[in-house]
Amino acid sequence: MTEHVDVLIVGAGLSGIGAACRLRTEHPGRSVAVLEAREASGGTWDLFRYPGIRSDSDMFTFGFRWRPWVGARALADGPSILRYLRAVAEEYGVDRLIRYRHRVVAASWDTATARWTVEIDRDGETHTMTTDFLWGCGGYYDYDKGFAPDFPGLDRFGGTVVHPQHWPEDLDYAGKRVVVIGSGATAVTLVPAMAEAGAGHVTMLQRSPTYVLSLPGDDPVAKRLSRLPAKISYPIVRWKAILVATLFFQAARRWPDKVRGMIRKQAIRQLPREVDVDTHFKPAYNPWDQRLCFVPDGDLFKTLRSGRASVVTDHVDTFTESGIRLRSGEELDADVVVSATGLTLKAMGGVELTVDGTPVKMHETMTYRALMLSDVPNFAFTIGYTNASWTLKADLVADFVCRLLTHMDRTGVRRVVAPRDPSVGTERLIDFSSGYILRALDALPQQGDREPWKLRQNYLRDVRAINHRPVDDGVLQFT
Repeated sequence: MTEHVDVLIVGAGLSGIGAACRLRTEHPGRSVAVLEAREASGGTWDLFRYPGIRSDSDMFTFGFRWRPWVGARALADGPSILRYLRAVAEEYGVDRLIRYRHRVVAASWDTATARWTVEIDRDGETHTMTTDFLWGCGGYYDYDKGFAPDFPGLDRFGGTVVHPQHWPEDLDYAGKRVVVIGSGATAVTLVPAMAEAGAGHVTMLQRSPTYVLSLPGDDPVAKRLSRLPAKISYPIVRWKAILVATLFFQAARRWPDKVRGMIRKQAIRQLPREVDVDTHFKPAYNPWDQRLCFVPDGDLFKTLRSGRASVVTDHVDTFTESGIRLRSGEELDADVVVSATGLTLKAMGGVELTVDGTPVKMHETMTYRALMLSDVPNFAFTIGYTNASWTLKADLVADFVCRLLTHMDRTGVRRVVAPRDPSVGTERLIDFSSGYILRALDALPQQGDREPWKLRQNYLRDVRAINHRPVDDGVLQFT
């Protein structure tokens, strides 16, 4: 007999744990299951094991609104975040709802029964479950493989090549020459961490610069309020972080030259004289056209000043037996090369959706408030902000789904759908110029050119639009 649950959550990372906790609180009478493809909870924070892994969002917004992050550390390390997530799951009883090694392959909606039938790969065997409401919390990238360019000559390189997404536990780089290819959050984390851990020398090799901004590792406001109870201090520190981040993003959009100049001046103050800021830390795009990299207490700059690391801006011509030859003709000797070249995006965790026998083509759908797909009934998904903490949006999605289910209970309806409005123009879902976004445009849903089909990337506006407007807004259809 096929098992049935009221709500089925796909993914036991930050989003899935948060979703299940909110359902346990707001809808304790509903049956809930969380399906996780891997053997452990925590998502990103269990998958990535590279040195120095940390949050690139402050923990007072990366932590859940309803469960305070304790301490003053703003940019926390990965193991601390994982402990936090698992502690939250245990406190709310969500750890008992998670089923590991359950990979959701496909889900089919049937209007006649108002249910989803979900196909699951469990250790190589196919199983099915049914659910009234399906909630995708599997993130936005492929957990099985990261993005790695096809580097010329890689097969003749005599050293070790690793991708941060698949970090070997036994990798020995003590005293060795390391080249980290990339300039994003992973690269700027790896360089100081590997240098500090004993690498002989670490070179960050980038095709083009990224904006890098130093922030205090410990939040000064959180430190000053540390003697107060968390229920008082946490909302203050959290809203401070939200407002500062929002104002900074808006300033970057409105006055990009001024913000660019501010970031440049900070970099000059922290870089050694021999590192030219305009060559290595002056991107060709405006701030927040791609995600900024935040480094705690300027650790990247400190490592460059110490001489244990260096930065090179050039293109890879070919790998050689002993390293990398660049287009400029310069050669970088290397024993270990880390390909910190990004993620491979995977919409809805790769789950194939079908509605009444018709496959859902992701790039033809439009997102409603960036949490539902057009013409896909009883389905929600969680995706975070690109310009702020992921959890800010995850909390809003959870609030909305709980309100939506309450409304459906109260009105006695079993089906909700956001029908596509042909009069709404289409835009890219994620307005970023980053390579990992551009590579996946054909596989991502679209957004609309006006609300409620448009994602504003503005938490303050979304709080009003998602949390304080009626669920039955004239757009959603209930039957």
